[in-house]
Amino acid sequence: MDKNFVTTAFDFQGYKVIKNHGIVRGIIVRSRSLFGNIGAGFQSLVGGDISLYSKLCEQTREDAFKNMLEHASSLGANAIIGMKYDANEIASGITEVLCYGTAVTIEKE
Repeated sequence: MDKNFVTTAFDFQGYKVIKNHGIVRGIIVRSRSLFGNIGAGFQSLVGGDISLYSKLCEQTREDAFKNMLEHASSLGANAIIGMKYDANEIASGITEVLCYGTAVTIEKE
């Protein structure tokens, strides 16, 4: 599935939804490593962006996004509308990232 056919909107200009496949999701659960926590602790002393955590967050979101695309493809969809991210700390240092939306089949109008 083409990642360019994923949107936070509920339609694609110039396309029409011909089939709704339902909700799709990608879930990733990650923990921070001890060494990552130490490195991030040093970065927090000087302030600003904590790049170790930023990279971990971005990679986790990307992995959840890819899982969502695979889920949509397995249903025969060629697009996802209403895509959103959600994140929750499920235990100390362990975070769940969820990427979800509605899988649809679209065609040019």
